[in-house]
Amino acid sequence: ARARQRRLGFQLSRSCNHSQAITVLESGNFYASFDEDCLLKNKAQEVASYLNGRSIFLLGMMGSGKTTVGHVLSTALGYSFIDSDAYVEQAMGGTSVAQIFKHHGESFFRDHESEALRKLSSVPRQVVATGGGVVVRHINWKFMRQGISVFLDVPLDALARRIAKVGTDSRPLLHFDSGDAYTKTFVELFTLTKKRSVAYEDADATVSLLNLAANLHLDDVSDITPTAIAIEALVQIGEFLREENGRARRVHP
Repeated sequence: ARARQRRLGFQLSRSCNHSQAITVLESGNFYASFDEDCLLKNKAQEVASYLNGRSIFLLGMMGSGKTTVGHVLSTALGYSFIDSDAYVEQAMGGTSVAQIFKHHGESFFRDHESEALRKLSSVPRQVVATGGGVVVRHINWKFMRQGISVFLDVPLDALARRIAKVGTDSRPLLHFDSGDAYTKTFVELFTLTKKRSVAYEDADATVSLLNLAANLHLDDVSDITPTAIAIEALVQIGEFLREENGRARRVHP
């Protein structure tokens, strides 16, 4: 599988002048001791030097934080931010995704989603937050391979808590009218995950929030800041690009 959690071992520093470097593995509480914004800036500059303007496609289940993390990443890299669902809504004259599902069906929406990705994939220097089901169509991978895909892997219980808290009106694939919101959301998410989990593994890089929380000595993944997730995404993107460059050198010595 392409998507896997790579070793956390990139060099960080106490300040933006790169003094007193440490590694994440040597300091589990580094986010408490170091300035996250500075770390993000340093890592973004490092990764941008060999990213060469390639766009980033964020993948993950609904509620995984793609939009929030995407804004942080795009700002750090000097990229534009695009939400593919919002892009489709705009193309449909402002009709919401929920209304598109209701009046036209899922297949109709997926067709427009694929068309949106086709257009977006030709534009460099973008961070694109994709819809949760974008991975189920093979053609979408063709478009996303023009950039780098990053899977935000969030535990189902955390996803269910987030979605149940804000409501499901904007989530057309969550079908229930009454009952315990958390339990029903968890069951629906579990069903969707079974259909998508193998596809998510094809992402170029993965950010496991469980692993990240463990390294930060946090009990709840919801305590991880969007900036910390963005830093880890850049770490994984950097590892992928180094591996990619290594493969290219072996093929073309």
